[in-house]
Amino acid sequence: MHISRLVVRNFRNFLLFDAAISPGVTCILGENNTGKTNLLYALRLALDINLPSGLRQLTENDVHCCSTLANAQQVLISIELANYRDKPEECAFCGLWEIDENKARITYRFRPRQSIREAIERGEKEANALVIDDYRWELTGGKSAEDNDPATVEWHQPCGQAVRFQELQAFKIDFLQALRDVEYDLRYTRNSPLTRLLSVLDIPEDEKQALVAIIQGANDDVEASPTIHGAGAAVATSFRASAGDAFALPLRLGMVAPTFVSLIRNLSVLLTDGPVVDFEPSRNGLGLNNVLYVSMLLEYFRRRVTRPETAGQLLLIEEPEAHLHPQLQRVLYSTLRQSPFQAIVTTHSTHVSSASPLASFIVLTDTGGMATESSVPSKIGILTTSEKADLDRYLDATRSILLFARRVMLVEGPAELFLVPPLVKQVMGIDFERHGISVIPIHGVHFAAYAKLFREDGMRKKCAIVTDGDMVPSDRSDQANDDNNDDVPPVARVDQLAALQNAYVRVFACDTTFERTLCSAGLLHVLDLTSQELNAPKLRGKILAATAALENADTRANALNGLDAAVLNTAKRFGKARFAQVASKHSEHAVDLPDYIRQAVEWLVE
Repeated sequence: MHISRLVVRNFRNFLLFDAAISPGVTCILGENNTGKTNLLYALRLALDINLPSGLRQLTENDVHCCSTLANAQQVLISIELANYRDKPEECAFCGLWEIDENKARITYRFRPRQSIREAIERGEKEANALVIDDYRWELTGGKSAEDNDPATVEWHQPCGQAVRFQELQAFKIDFLQALRDVEYDLRYTRNSPLTRLLSVLDIPEDEKQALVAIIQGANDDVEASPTIHGAGAAVATSFRASAGDAFALPLRLGMVAPTFVSLIRNLSVLLTDGPVVDFEPSRNGLGLNNVLYVSMLLEYFRRRVTRPETAGQLLLIEEPEAHLHPQLQRVLYSTLRQSPFQAIVTTHSTHVSSASPLASFIVLTDTGGMATESSVPSKIGILTTSEKADLDRYLDATRSILLFARRVMLVEGPAELFLVPPLVKQVMGIDFERHGISVIPIHGVHFAAYAKLFREDGMRKKCAIVTDGDMVPSDRSDQANDDNNDDVPPVARVDQLAALQNAYVRVFACDTTFERTLCSAGLLHVLDLTSQELNAPKLRGKILAATAALENADTRANALNGLDAAVLNTAKRFGKARFAQVASKHSEHAVDLPDYIRQAVEWLVE
């Protein structure tokens, strides 16, 4: 069984969130303050019996800012469960709330209570003069006679039958906050994943009795020590004197109480690191203790899922990458993906997203409006199967930044990545980072699959594609450039890419190549300093000649002729990325930048 659909309406920064959820691990991605934590909280409102009832009674701050509680309305969170028919316990759990074959629904609603709804219907109360005390929360399951879909049901319409808390007890939710005291949780019995793991182990009764006997014997040996026995007697005497005979209790010194429950509550994880043997986790760093905590919790979930009383479980993890080295992030996420239960994680980590398949992503975007926009990239209809497979391969730790960015500029390679941002900052006064613009090099000209991500039914944020007019990969050999009879002509490729333009995607192409477009009067000083640092005297000589020619009215018109080819050849000789990297060091001398780049930036920030 797994959650297959989540609908959130009118809750905090979500006006309407309606997304399909895949089995396994789901990654909720987005910049800060886009509502990732709010989605996890919404899931808990509908399913987590450990969430105190008082927290289910919402406040005005929990209602979307476009709404006012004075007008009768609702906050709705609906969860659909699927694929439970193969397990009797899960089938029994979902049977009461079934809406279709192998599909059930549970819905949380915060809306005017029944007496208020009836008073409004009778005309005894105005629907636009309510206060928060007129609202109550409720849990319902299944479907009503009208079969109202949770994405469209009105506040006064039914949405299934009442659900009682005890009916949810078989479903297990664990929520791990990003900022948590792991050391305390490992030590505190109630929160310890070790305690929970031991509680689901099938330990034979004779083994339990044998363990208790060991503890009893150890207690007896400790108490028999003359010093310990004397100290216990002294404490007992002092206690009796302080409390009086009427209130004093028998007292002795010992270790844990000789019961199996006490034994498992007092077990500790002991670690060894080189010469340090059997130390407690408090000696570890926070990151490693996080991994230890999660590993024990995963083992608890794996054990629990096989038990007959289990009917579904869900692990919610907020920023699993917290305090973890990048390699550990990928290892931990890989372990989550292999687990036999559903997990939903929120993350800012490109190391996590790069290890995730496209089908696992839910992307949240702040478009500047009052409501957060959401999308499931794998559900974008225009993407072909092969393009989805390409994106799974291409979205590495660098390129998956486009899933987190507010605005995106796609470029061909590292040359544009190194040089465009500092040039734009110097000439236009626009800092990409402060404007939420991420420059993503795709290391080629295969822009189409990326472009299809940005659209009305996909990620609703701007993407500027900045490309060379020749549409030839910058690392392609000259021989390959000459022998391209089987290739699509560059102009046709640009036209095909332009056909993908929409309100969220624009293509900005130069006539030649990026390096050639740098040959303008406003960038000659940058090129001069670059040629000096790279020790390219021939190029520098041509730059100085062009600079002198620009100062003469008779030679100004042809001053830059041939210089663009020299710049391109030098960039190829030293490596285009290296050339751009050196040029970026001297960007403070720029007074101009290529028109197509300026146009792309103006469109992104408008």
